[in-house]
Amino acid sequence: MTAAGRVAVVEDDAALLDQLDWALRGHFEVLAARNADEGRALLDQEPEVFLVDLRLPPSNEAEEGLALIRSIRQARPDATIVVMSGETDRRWALKALEHGAFDFFRKPLDRGELVLVLKRALERHRILQENRALREEVFRSQSYEELVGASAGMRRLFAAIERIAASDATVLVVGESGTGKELVARSLHRKSSRSGGPFVAVNGSALPETLAESELFGHERGAFTGAVGSKPGKFELAHRGTLFLDEVATLSPAVQAKLLRSIETREVERVGGRRPIPVDIRLVAASNEELEARVAAGSFREDLFYRINTVVLQLPALRDRLDDLPLLVSFFAARLGERHGRVPKRFSPAVLDLFRSHPWRGNVRELQHLVEMLTLMVDEEEILPRHLPGSFDNRSRPLALEGLPLAEAVARFEKGLLEGAISRSDGVKSHAATALGLDANQMKYLCRKYGL
Repeated sequence: MTAAGRVAVVEDDAALLDQLDWALRGHFEVLAARNADEGRALLDQEPEVFLVDLRLPPSNEAEEGLALIRSIRQARPDATIVVMSGETDRRWALKALEHGAFDFFRKPLDRGELVLVLKRALERHRILQENRALREEVFRSQSYEELVGASAGMRRLFAAIERIAASDATVLVVGESGTGKELVARSLHRKSSRSGGPFVAVNGSALPETLAESELFGHERGAFTGAVGSKPGKFELAHRGTLFLDEVATLSPAVQAKLLRSIETREVERVGGRRPIPVDIRLVAASNEELEARVAAGSFREDLFYRINTVVLQLPALRDRLDDLPLLVSFFAARLGERHGRVPKRFSPAVLDLFRSHPWRGNVRELQHLVEMLTLMVDEEEILPRHLPGSFDNRSRPLALEGLPLAEAVARFEKGLLEGAISRSDGVKSHAATALGLDANQMKYLCRKYGL
């Protein structure tokens, strides 16, 4: 990669291609292609900017250029693409921008303007690359394995994982659904001396009661109808590795009894089997329920509870670590953008404000799914409040003012009006001020007063 920057020019007109090569060569390293297939082949040379005609062979239709843009963005989500075309219909320019083009030129081209725009495109590409490197550095400094967070609760969790990973102690991970309990188990496995062995995950709530014993401990041929052959269970499959048993509270009393025996003896006995099979595993159990309450209710064995309660790791709910929201959003935007061949979305401050007031009943998993949906469904690079599902519309959310002193109730109501207007204006405070009938000085004063 040269300091001048590498530009790929895809143009089927040989004379124009030579002119562009001559005009740009003093400013950039130029790679040339005369059709869509040759343009795709240039991806291997990692150009920083693409200058693409729309009507290209073999079809010579504008859709050919759009298909090339899609191919470039899928292979290189951070590529910067400038489109040139002789089309007079404005809809083609809009389509090119919708497909991810940075800018659009109508032929004939002005050489000085073209060089200026390509330099801007190159600068944008390099800024995106630098931002990506900075994000990765932030993720490395504020994450542990695939767990992301810088809040006090997450830092305590990372320290606890580091402290106990090397041991073979049984671990109980507790936390609400969607908080990342399996990620904790995988981190424990990768940091342990068993990292070279298997990691086997099983969800207790997904096991049919009639098959749970067979799935966990295996069965011999003929043990029950349909058992046409012998099959090892999850314990055997996890031999010399880690077994992650999620939703342990949902196991039946009979399976709980057999689980306790296997933990204590380090042996399993298959359904229909007559001999014990030694197993060497590290057990990580997890639950989103209060196991002590289940013990008190008589639905979970007390002796099993004390056996798996050796070391307890608590995963905080997302609503209890809202300071991690911007970091998590950036992490998911970058990872999901790369997975789906899209430029990572930017989330406006107004959107992040709405996120902070959302209940997040599905925790981090809910946030990840939301970011993935927005990555796939929104064409713009910045996510604004209007892009969010209806559940994030706080315009009609009532304020709880009853019983407050008058001054505090008025302040809360005033702040709520400001927040709603700013949200409806996609974070543009001047537009919010106009909607509220405020001048610029009044708006600045109120925003400073309420920290908005």
